[in-house]
Amino acid sequence: MRAPGKSSRTLAMATAGMLCLVLAGCADESSASSSSGADSLKGDTVKIMVGGLDKVIYLPAVLTQQLGYFEQEGVTVKLLTEPAGVQATTALISGDVQGVVGFYDHTLDLQVKGKQVESVVQLAQTPGEVEVVSKEAASSLTSPKDFKGKKLGVTGLGSSTDFLTKYLAVKNGVPVSDVTPVAVGAGQTFVTALQKGSIDGGMTTDPTVAQILAKDLGKVLVDMRTPDGSKAALGGLYPSSSLYMNTNWVNSHKDTVQKLANAMVKTLKWMSEHSPEEIAAEMPADYAKGGGKELYIKSIESTLPMFTKDGVMPADGPRTVHDVLKSFNPNLKSATVDLEKTYTTEFVKKTGS
Repeated sequence: MRAPGKSSRTLAMATAGMLCLVLAGCADESSASSSSGADSLKGDTVKIMVGGLDKVIYLPAVLTQQLGYFEQEGVTVKLLTEPAGVQATTALISGDVQGVVGFYDHTLDLQVKGKQVESVVQLAQTPGEVEVVSKEAASSLTSPKDFKGKKLGVTGLGSSTDFLTKYLAVKNGVPVSDVTPVAVGAGQTFVTALQKGSIDGGMTTDPTVAQILAKDLGKVLVDMRTPDGSKAALGGLYPSSSLYMNTNWVNSHKDTVQKLANAMVKTLKWMSEHSPEEIAAEMPADYAKGGGKELYIKSIESTLPMFTKDGVMPADGPRTVHDVLKSFNPNLKSATVDLEKTYTTEFVKKTGS
């Protein structure tokens, strides 16, 4: 069964969002809103920055647009892309966008820096991240206990992959100062870094993981795509992919936020009722170009367990995230974080799903 509303026009909207950033640097967005967004928001047009549109961990954002659910709710969404979540967060704080689809853990990090940001739709309950190691380094890098002196790829310094890499090191007795993170992005840039030996291993997501395994360039060291994998590596469910926004903006645009929540929760429910093949069929065709259709479907299948079905924050998730971050982040060790202000379930609980 296919959801109504899919058309060439919705596909063009997603493609245009990507081309805007890649080709023109989104110059036409230079008059973007302030953090409140009230002055520049035209009707129900919302700009959302995604920490990598083609990453499977952020698939619900593009899929919502592909299925036409934003349009059905009467809200026009422009999806933009940045290769790393930390850059997407910067765009939110600077007022260039009204929302970010990225990792929930940034809301805690920002709170201790004096910025109030909250998750309004929790898309995922696990990181969906995988620590891989190259074939050449596999003999000396058999677990996070061997991180010392190794060059480890992350999407960007200060990104969630950087956070999780540091946690795995500290948890396994390796001081953060002994870890050498290397910002290599995701996708082909990550694969190339692994091939050339610029990194010994690193943290990435599907479809990059599937491509690495298919090309026999490396193997999985730590898998956090499933609830069981998250609990084993991090001590519990680790809510990650989410739609987060400035709290002030949320409070002053509740009708618009409700429409966004309605659309995205509808997508999560649709995903839970459809196969990886059906989900892949709704996505832009070029998302599968890196490894082919079958590999893209496999990527979706491997990552599906990370997603929630209702957009609700897992009960113990915020505490797990806090415990992980404060284990290596000196700012959080000495700060008091009000976890209840880092997320809200007000909107997702009104969706009727």
